[in-house]
Amino acid sequence: MGANHPLPACVFESGATVGRAATLPGMGDPVELHVISDSTGETAAKVAKAVEDQFPDLTFDVIRHPRITSADDVQLAASRARGRRAVMIYTLVDNHYRESMRALCKRYKLHYCDLLGHPIDAVARVSGLTARMEPGPRPALDSAYFKRIAAIEFAVRFDDGVAAHGLDGADIVLVGVSRSSKTPLSIYLGYLGYKTANVPIVRGIEPPPELFEIEPAKIVGLTIDAEALSEIRQTRARAMRGPKRYAELIEIYEELEQAEAVHRRLGCPVIEVSGLAIEETAHRIIRLVEQRRLDARDAARTSAPTSA
Repeated sequence: MGANHPLPACVFESGATVGRAATLPGMGDPVELHVISDSTGETAAKVAKAVEDQFPDLTFDVIRHPRITSADDVQLAASRARGRRAVMIYTLVDNHYRESMRALCKRYKLHYCDLLGHPIDAVARVSGLTARMEPGPRPALDSAYFKRIAAIEFAVRFDDGVAAHGLDGADIVLVGVSRSSKTPLSIYLGYLGYKTANVPIVRGIEPPPELFEIEPAKIVGLTIDAEALSEIRQTRARAMRGPKRYAELIEIYEELEQAEAVHRRLGCPVIEVSGLAIEETAHRIIRLVEQRRLDARDAARTSAPTSA
């Protein structure tokens, strides 16, 4: 392709003959998005997620094939999707693997998208330089990595009010009723490196006294719409064969009122989690805690006596 004919943007291509309607097996089956990479595959996974978001009425299965290191790995990934309702999304730096994947997709009549091939070729043509053609390095086992691991372990150890004596060692403490996303938030915040404990508000049971003795700035309350919480609890009660009262609205309203009273006693900010993704809620929590700690330090500095 000459300089006057730029490479096309990446599009989903089909290995099926152009102009013929491909026979898609099991139209009621989920669409499989196969994410293939000779690195971690995070780039392709993000593209797959963006594609999913454009089809809210479709069910997807994302199947990841990271760390491709041989032609056999490429063959295995393509064979897994063969004859299925699948799309191959790949970030393969190695040109041999890319060509092999493209050929297999055409042979198996699979739709596919090469996310790196066109951009690498285009930049090489424009710059006159040769790409180094090395997959991304493995994540470093550095201090930040071990900090995340320790924070995740902390979240598991101090989940759901277990061992309240550990609250003082937390970076963040979440307080809310059952099924208000405390545990998944604690784990996700741990992944981000924040040691997070959570304390449940249970109707008729007083929270542990340690909760009222720790640094107030790190406490964040969680609340949720009563009807949304009822639906979540009904699903869980059916799965666990639990008591129906657990999901009844009148019980939930009473729990939420008790939680609101505890939040007022703590003087903590409260986040309404209904309809919020875990990621968005977590980042709101981090902003709140960091801002409150900064405000507390500024207040302490202002009130400190100055030497003559």
